[in-house]
Amino acid sequence: MEKNPQNKGRLLLIPSPVGDNAPSEVIPGTVLDILREIRVFIVEETRTARRYLSRAGLKGHIEDLEFHELNEHTRPEEIEGYITLFDNGTDVGLISEAGLPAVADPGAMMVALAHRNGIQVVPFVGPSSLMLALMASGLNGQSFAFCGYLPAKTDERKSRLKAIEKLSAATGQTQIFIETPYRNDSMLKDILTCCHENTKVCIAADLTMPDAFIRTLSVREWKKEDVTIGKRPCVFLLLAQ
Repeated sequence: MEKNPQNKGRLLLIPSPVGDNAPSEVIPGTVLDILREIRVFIVEETRTARRYLSRAGLKGHIEDLEFHELNEHTRPEEIEGYITLFDNGTDVGLISEAGLPAVADPGAMMVALAHRNGIQVVPFVGPSSLMLALMASGLNGQSFAFCGYLPAKTDERKSRLKAIEKLSAATGQTQIFIETPYRNDSMLKDILTCCHENTKVCIAADLTMPDAFIRTLSVREWKKEDVTIGKRPCVFLLLAQ
């Protein structure tokens, strides 16, 4: 791959596991080889990134690496300042907590900054909980939308669920959304309370892990089940009939 003009490095979008897998189980070997050559990283959370890199083959060399955080607490002027990291041809790795950088992730701001400044952006292959869940759901994979996080307050969340169910019924589009793990069971309760009984709902939790749970049922059928999702990473998918 060619370097950027004017001796600028590249922004390398490095995937990470979506579960507590060994990196070699879910990240291609070629990506891990590239990862081990990077010395400057922009990460969502330094502690988690250091643990990932250590497991990925950099154990004993973590102190030689340079970390810069980009999350909901990072000020816009700090993000703008990260453009200097690419000086002198330095490649910068972007790692998120979300599996794939910039998808449901604040790292998108860094990617946008790179494009505005003519920095080459290089994405690498890795696991996406959203696509894995869609693949396994049996719902419409030809037309779908990611809705991100729904409102935290119950009344607002129910209103949003009704709106996306109405959209799904009108378009035949699968609606994908996520929730903070400790609110998973509240989310499921609200889905079963306010959605139509024929609406299909997929719950996909702990993807890529040995105890992964993936199941698609109608709201009517889910009401007959005794299901507790618990505090684990989960993707919800909805398709109205």
